[in-house]
Amino acid sequence: MSDIAPTSKAVVHGDNDPRFDPVREEFERRLESGEELGASISATIDGEPVIDLWGGWADEARSTEWERDTITNVWSTTKTVTALAVLMLVDRGEVDLEAPVARYWPEFAQNGKADITVAQVMSHTSGVSGWAPPFVTEDMFDHARAAAALAVQEPWWEPGTASGYHLLNYGHLLGEIVRRVTGKSLGAFVRDEIARPLGADFHIGLAPSDAKRVSPVVPPPPAQLDLSQLPPEHPAVRTFVAPVLDATATWSDEWRRAEIGAAGGHGNARSVARIQSVITNGGEVDGVRLLSPETIERIFEERSNGLDLVLFQHLRFGIGYALPSPGQPAIPQRDRLAYWGGWGGSLIVNDVGRGATFAYVMNRMSAGIIGSPRSDAYLAAFDAALGEG
Repeated sequence: MSDIAPTSKAVVHGDNDPRFDPVREEFERRLESGEELGASISATIDGEPVIDLWGGWADEARSTEWERDTITNVWSTTKTVTALAVLMLVDRGEVDLEAPVARYWPEFAQNGKADITVAQVMSHTSGVSGWAPPFVTEDMFDHARAAAALAVQEPWWEPGTASGYHLLNYGHLLGEIVRRVTGKSLGAFVRDEIARPLGADFHIGLAPSDAKRVSPVVPPPPAQLDLSQLPPEHPAVRTFVAPVLDATATWSDEWRRAEIGAAGGHGNARSVARIQSVITNGGEVDGVRLLSPETIERIFEERSNGLDLVLFQHLRFGIGYALPSPGQPAIPQRDRLAYWGGWGGSLIVNDVGRGATFAYVMNRMSAGIIGSPRSDAYLAAFDAALGEG
């Protein structure tokens, strides 16, 4: 923990290459204005840290500083770590992206899902974007029961024809594949084969001993999507109502302990950037190899490009990550760039072409489903400073 005494003014701590001073200055401005509560920003180039910043407050009352080792719920940024876990199994030859999910999880073949592939789940095109009601938040905490419920469902649209964001069940779908193939739960696999080898403070399933370091998320403004005019069978309605998304659910010990691989990961920007720098450094960081360059290239295989049936945004998905598209103008429109983020604004961008990874994690949630004015500003400052490389 930091030995810096609390002050009445939010302060940015940490280091950065002077080249990226504009990122630090933007962070300082937004903390000073009060727009930012507490956050961390990190970036690597060729696997080496060039930004490691943190600052602000860990609580809404502004009584506790955001420390170097403060962590928070990163929402769907978790999906990028879940995707990495599956890509590792692909790299080892234990999972085939084009194989049916049912090859590894036979029960999943029920009710018209026999031909749904691993790649379709990873690219949000499987047609199984959520749970059929009745299903509440607490039902997610029992992975076996939640996975069994998904196994008996029908797809909600023709698999492979469009993306429909797998909001909260992405980690249960892919986590069950990980469990069937390795015998380990998703959280255990991430802990043993990603986080610990890399020395990354990231958790899908948080140990009680780490709870004291958690900065609770501050919920965003209400209702960003109006679903009232849609029929109840629409994939968006089905996805968002079972369960209804509530940011305060993350405050519970039950949420933190549960291995929710779509939205329950806890970490900070440093740990997210450390893990994802594997993608931008040829599959290896500090002698720890998780992927081959050939598997990394599979991320950039376009699997959908159009209006997402759940988020109603134009999205372009590769394998496990979104790819740049005109519908997301804040993301640099570069080849061999893959990204995703979390509800409220957390963000991870892997610019493989330039060997750069950028991560942002915060506690005060914005209205955005993908990014926020804050993440957009930090990423723009980073991208401008990075130049053409």
